[in-house]
Amino acid sequence: MIQQPTFTPVTEMSYNQAVTELEEIMRRMQSDALDIDLLAAYTRRATELLAECRRRLTATDEELRTILS
Repeated sequence: MIQQPTFTPVTEMSYNQAVTELEEIMRRMQSDALDIDLLAAYTRRATELLAECRRRLTATDEELRTILS
């Protein structure tokens, strides 16, 4: 049985760390280097990373709008 990867919780990562991990997952998927048995786990992880990055970008945008208004 393939060992499932363990990931750092996205809330404990910096934005740059999340983007870097997301880029690495995308590289693996595009190069076919990702084991098919791990595809679902990495797809879930990519979804979590995207959601957290979007949340942080939205929060930063709202904060900047508040500051500038």
